[in-house]
Amino acid sequence: MNKLTFEEEDVIVYKKTEAPFKGKFVNFKDVGIYTCKRCDAPLYKSEDKFESDCGWPSFDNAVDGAVKEILDTDGRRVEIVCNNCGGHLGHVFRGENMTVKNIRYCVNSISMNFTPVEK
Repeated sequence: MNKLTFEEEDVIVYKKTEAPFKGKFVNFKDVGIYTCKRCDAPLYKSEDKFESDCGWPSFDNAVDGAVKEILDTDGRRVEIVCNNCGGHLGHVFRGENMTVKNIRYCVNSISMNFTPVEK
C-alpha cells in the first residue's frame, strides 16, 4: 500500500468527497491509464473518460474486475471502490444517457494516479 497524505486518506479511507471542479483530472486529456492512488491497480483507461460537467472525472467503462460496487447506506447511491484494496473512488450512476454505454463512474481525482502511454 502506498503512503497517503491526510487529504488523500480522508477521501480514500474515510469516504469523503473532494470539492467539485478542483481535482487535477477533471479537465485532464492525456492518453494513458488511471490507477488507484492507494495500491496502483489499473482502474480506467483514458479512452473511456468523457466530459460530464459534474465536477469530477467521469468514465463510462472500468478496467475489467478493477472496481467493486457497493450500495450506500442511504440506499440511493452506489459507491465504487478499488476491487484490489477497497479504497473509495466515488460513485457510479446509470440511466443518465450521457454516453452510449449509459453509465458514469464519477471518480475523485485524489483517489487516482495517472500513467501516460509511452509513445
